[in-house]
Amino acid sequence: MPKRKRRLFSIKEELLCKSREAALAAVQIFNNPNITFKAEIFIVLMHIAWTYLLHAYYRSKGIEYRYFEVRKVRRRFDRTKSGAFRYWELERCINCNDSPLDRATARNLRFLIGLRHEIEHKMTTRIDDYVSARFQATCLNYNRCIKALFGDKYGIDQHQAFSLQLASLTDEQIDMLKDATDLPSHIYRFIEGFDGKLTDEEFNDPHYAYRVLFVSKSANRKGQADRVIEFVSPDSPLAKTLNTEYAIIKEREKPKHLPSRIVQMMQDEGYVGFNIHHHAQLWKTTDAKNPGKGYGIQVENTWYWYDRWVDEVRKHCEANRERYT
Repeated sequence: MPKRKRRLFSIKEELLCKSREAALAAVQIFNNPNITFKAEIFIVLMHIAWTYLLHAYYRSKGIEYRYFEVRKVRRRFDRTKSGAFRYWELERCINCNDSPLDRATARNLRFLIGLRHEIEHKMTTRIDDYVSARFQATCLNYNRCIKALFGDKYGIDQHQAFSLQLASLTDEQIDMLKDATDLPSHIYRFIEGFDGKLTDEEFNDPHYAYRVLFVSKSANRKGQADRVIEFVSPDSPLAKTLNTEYAIIKEREKPKHLPSRIVQMMQDEGYVGFNIHHHAQLWKTTDAKNPGKGYGIQVENTWYWYDRWVDEVRKHCEANRERYT
């Protein structure tokens, strides 16, 4: 093998080795019950893993992934203050026209990149439960992509493990998971804003967020080890026939309403005197647009209200029935 080809091959192998180590470390840390800062560490390590993976891919295809300018007919490469080459960051790798990633996988990584930016600027608290579906998709996407691009021997599925839920979820915990009102406000706004721009099809794509059912199951034969967690697709025939004794948690996108739609809903229910002015007065006096209350979300320049707020408006109309009927 020519010297240059040997060098390119060794660099690609080194990138893949570092990529796999970062990915495995991310999974191991996230599954470690003694670490409370796991989501933030996971994001950083998977960010590195994906960056090195895409660098290895572009190198294998002969695609330049260093920043440069063309002056006359020669390339002038950008360098850091210490003189090192400036390589593409993950977002630039994703945006490349030659990227091997499908749209849902790229969208999942853009979510992680945006969340990483939020974490960089402000400390977070316990966001693991609210982003685990995206994290699971990130791991599965990584394993699928590295095997598809470089072969099965590079997969991490031989090493990847799922963390176990050792305690039952109470009704209060399930409500907390669904509403996520105790998230830091900047994280809450980012997640809701990002998801709010997605179509239902994009939001439910398993390459964007991998959501599963947890089903209680016992071994069929003596001496056979129990599987504590069984992963079942929500749309599978098994999921549709599950006994009601099983606890099922399925993440879904929250319906969103414009103020005019809420007013029309109240008028259709008989509160014909309730108008857009009354609605504005109500949300202002109750500080309902406070992100911490979880009544709605701003997507770009438009505020949308969740069903929780519709319920509050309905309670207000019922309490003031004589005024609005």
